[in-house]
Amino acid sequence: MILLFLADGFEETEALVPVDLLRRTKCEIKTVGVGKKEITGSHGISVIADITTEELASYSDSVEMVILPGGMPGTLNLEASKEVKKTVLDAFQNGNFIAAICAAPSVLGHWNLLKNQTAVCYPGYEKDLGCKIGSESVVCSGQFITAKGAGVALDFSFQLIEALCGSKKALDVKKSIQCR
Repeated sequence: MILLFLADGFEETEALVPVDLLRRTKCEIKTVGVGKKEITGSHGISVIADITTEELASYSDSVEMVILPGGMPGTLNLEASKEVKKTVLDAFQNGNFIAAICAAPSVLGHWNLLKNQTAVCYPGYEKDLGCKIGSESVVCSGQFITAKGAGVALDFSFQLIEALCGSKKALDVKKSIQCR
């Protein structure tokens, strides 16, 4: 199970592109609304989450990956959620993948999870990561996958697919949507 958290003020592209592409692979992914089902993105697009943070307990044993999209104030709202923090820390302890894009890697840095890793984020948040800063748009380091921002949402998504399903599946999805 993949859990992608949505908090009010999330960056729509950074959330919905990964959901779309991961669902094309038949991966089981749930969007998780922080505190409620209807979440409004940073550009006024409302999304109905599959579940809320209050419903997380029934999924905790099957988590393979947790995804945090960026956006403001979405990133701050993710960081303020006790349920998001517990889920991310549990994923970390269990060796599951943790993915974050744009400003959201700063949350991982604030929780001291990126020590001894390499990561990237939206320019200006590097000081919050507490790790080596990568030079690529998307970086895999240990169990972490981080990306710079909305402009690389497709590449971020392909990396998520590759991590979970292998490079052939990622290439198949690229071809199916006419990407490169």
